[in-house]
Amino acid sequence: MKTPSLQELEQLRKRYPTGTKIRLIAMTDPQAPPPGTVGKVQFVDDIGDIHVAWQNGSSLALIPGVDAFEVL
Repeated sequence: MKTPSLQELEQLRKRYPTGTKIRLIAMTDPQAPPPGTVGKVQFVDDIGDIHVAWQNGSSLALIPGVDAFEVL
């Protein structure tokens, strides 16, 4: 996966600002929260990963284009 450009990062940060509620659909990581878990965006980092505080206590980041999720 390629590193996003500054413009792409700006778009991600506008689309997923801090506090945005997210519902997980599927994640490839074996440590992933179960599908349907809800969380709030903490921040988008410099490589474009979306860091989420999940309701189950996990803080695993989402990778746009790899993980499936929806904004609530």
